[in-house]
Amino acid sequence: MMILDGGMGQELVKRAGRATDLWSMQALLDMPGMVRQVHDEYFAAGAEIATTNTYSILPDRLETKGLGEHLLPLTRSACAMAVAARDTHGSGQVAGSLGPQGFSYQPDKSPPADQAAEVYADVARLHADYVDFHLLETMSSIDQARGGLMGAGVTGKPVWVSLSVDDADGTKLRSGEALADAVAMLREYNPVVVLINCSLPEAVSQGLPVLADHGFTLGAYANGFTGIHSDFNSIDATVDLLKARTDLGPAEYLSFAKSWAEAGASIIGGCCEVGPDHITALSLSLIHISEPTRPY
Repeated sequence: MMILDGGMGQELVKRAGRATDLWSMQALLDMPGMVRQVHDEYFAAGAEIATTNTYSILPDRLETKGLGEHLLPLTRSACAMAVAARDTHGSGQVAGSLGPQGFSYQPDKSPPADQAAEVYADVARLHADYVDFHLLETMSSIDQARGGLMGAGVTGKPVWVSLSVDDADGTKLRSGEALADAVAMLREYNPVVVLINCSLPEAVSQGLPVLADHGFTLGAYANGFTGIHSDFNSIDATVDLLKARTDLGPAEYLSFAKSWAEAGASIIGGCCEVGPDHITALSLSLIHISEPTRPY
């Protein structure tokens, strides 16, 4: 079993005491030391992967806020912090996070795959000198994931892709497409790892069996939200629209994680509202489950 880290954005919001429409990017501008602290705490909790705080550092997000010129310095800063935390810890890997273009959970706002691929290729090249692999996160449609895989593959680094499924029916992507219909595309681009992320744990439990038995190395990292508010639908929305569950502490999350391991997941961590205490519980309880062949 490989243990991923937990959510970055919500940890930063909790510690900063406020949410902004720049989300985790705001901390890089105002409190970069806090980002490093979160990385350090996840490694101390037992995580083996530091995911760069670059989920929303994409040209469309920055340009909308008049911050287009900050793409390179913010990317370098975020990636260097993850590398420094890994080096201080003395082991582990760095995943270069590539979030959705347009907006999370809204694949209809994402550009077509060919167009998106050009952007992902440019950003992946900025990550390449720092990261061990690229991690496409919260891909919510087949075309969105295709664009990410087309673009991130240009660096020659391993690529992981994580799909986000419908909270009410984890056998579907958030686009409404059947998760099973993504299998052919995944086989075509052959990512090193296929995961499900940023969906309710119950939905992740429904989705993983759909991806099993296709030869993929599987992973999972759910969020701890009650669901995605209908108003959380544009680049100006803030995460204070999203509410944390009160029934998903470390023990409860671990129970879901154990079921994901039984369903074939060999890489498990957490997404939004899943913090260091949850990762400690995963590490202490899951690390001894059959060691997977390292997918990088």
